[in-house]
Formats: sequence, C-alpha cells, structure tokens
Amino acid sequence: MALFRSVSWPEPPSLIEGEGVILRVPQMSDFAAWATLREESRSFLAPWEPLWPAHDLTRGAFRRRMRRYARDLKEDNAYPFLVLRAADRVLLGGLSLSNVRRGVTQTANLGYWMGAPFAGKGHMTAAVRALLPYAHGTLGLRRIEAACLPSNQPSIRLLQRVGFRREGYGREYLCINGVWQDHLLFGRLSSDPVAPAPTPARPTLVRDADEERHG
Repeated sequence: MALFRSVSWPEPPSLIEGEGVILRVPQMSDFAAWATLREESRSFLAPWEPLWPAHDLTRGAFRRRMRRYARDLKEDNAYPFLVLRAADRVLLGGLSLSNVRRGVTQTANLGYWMGAPFAGKGHMTAAVRALLPYAHGTLGLRRIEAACLPSNQPSIRLLQRVGFRREGYGREYLCINGVWQDHLLFGRLSSDPVAPAPTPARPTLVRDADEERHG
C-alpha cells in the first residue's frame, strides 16, 4: 500500500464547465448561499438524505466541513463540488465523488443534491455529465458507483440518462432520514459509451386554421 500513498494525484480544477452549469470546489465564502439554499430545501431533501446534525447549517459546522473537504482532496479521498448556474453563478446544488478507492479498484461513489427551486430542470443531469470526463480521465477512475432509493424515480432517470447501468439491489444499504433503507445500485465504467446530451426539440410550425382549411 505504500506504493499508492506515494502517488501524487492531480489538483482539483478551478472550474468544470457543463451545459449551462459550472462545477467548483466549495469555499468558505459560499456559506451564506449554501446555508440559505439548504434551509429552504430542507423538506424537499430530507426524504433522500441522512439525518442532518442539529447545527449543520451554522458557520462553525460549515468551517469544519471546509476543513474536511481540504483534507479529503489532499488525501485523494473525495472530490466535492458545488453546482452553479453558468449565467449568473447562482448556487443550484452540489455533487461529489467520495470513498475513492485506488490500487486494483479505481472506484468512487457519486452523490448529489439539488436545491428545491431548481429541481427538475436538467441542471444535475448537466452537472453529472460534465463531471464524468474529469472523473474517468483526470482522476483515472475506472468505475463510478451510485445508489438511490427505489422510489426516487427522478434520480433513477438521471443516472440512466448519463450512462449508468442498474447492477443490483442493496438491502438496508444506507441510513436515510433516520431509517435503514434498501437501495438500487448503479455503476458506470470508463469504457461505457458516453450518453449524449439531448438534442433540443425543433419548434413545431403551427399553421393558421384558415390556412389549414384552404391548403
């Protein structure tokens, strides 16, 4: 294992650009926007996340989070990112590659969250799609794993859109919202084909009713 500790892993990029979104490593200056969005999205996110610590949204807790992020990045344990709207840098949500395993595995876990006001608009699909070349290419991860609750249809559709395949079913896989719950297990290999971004639908020409009658 000493061999793998001696390897120098790449620094995280300052920005990863996607379709209408930007990924950036969190900074202490993000606290106000992050805490505000998390608080207003609490009821929306609670069914899909572990229980929040009592002081999770305080500045002190965020500072400790930043220290943990810095340590994880330095030690190649995890790569956290905020998702910002490209047009105005508004915070939309976050995603991360965590539990990085090297050696003969070269695997990490993908996790993500989206603020309630921005859900269902394709932002997270764009963010994950933008992250994949960095994960498979720069970080050299051969495999990325993800898990979601069987009832979380939006998350299932997102993973399938960006090329993940359903691989299994984990009983009581994670403790979510205070309850050990079963999860669907998904995986994506670096050799899997890239799922292309959808082509915008062409506008339909609506003919005038009078024109329809007279050909």
